[in-house]
Amino acid sequence: MIPNYIGLITATSAFLGIWFGHVAVRKIEYISPTIWLPSLVALLLGLTMEVGALVADNLNLSAALGIIGITFLWDSIEFFRQHQRIKKGHAPANPANPRHARLLAKSNQATTIAWLDRNPIGRQLSPEELDSIPGSSI
Repeated sequence: MIPNYIGLITATSAFLGIWFGHVAVRKIEYISPTIWLPSLVALLLGLTMEVGALVADNLNLSAALGIIGITFLWDSIEFFRQHQRIKKGHAPANPANPRHARLLAKSNQATTIAWLDRNPIGRQLSPEELDSIPGSSI
């Protein structure tokens, strides 16, 4: 019996690609003064990996490249979606980033508060509890 590693390789590629993509999009969007540059890099990396998946002779390598490539392609869109989340106040803005500083200046929804960076209490917070979060004001 010859072991078939494609399931393990595809599962690992999917997990690592999604994890890396999620973390990278949040961190890169937070510090990047433009969105188009990281989005373009992710798009080019994704397309390159998809071409590699099409021409790879090894089925395991082709599967891994295909999964990681499509993750990069999706991440190129996620940079714009993350910007919208920041604009709506669903993700924290970076006041040191000129793009975010403009959002903070003209939007009453954008905030620097990381709402998820707290211990959950299992219920909705009251206005008084929200005011007690450092940096928040409603």
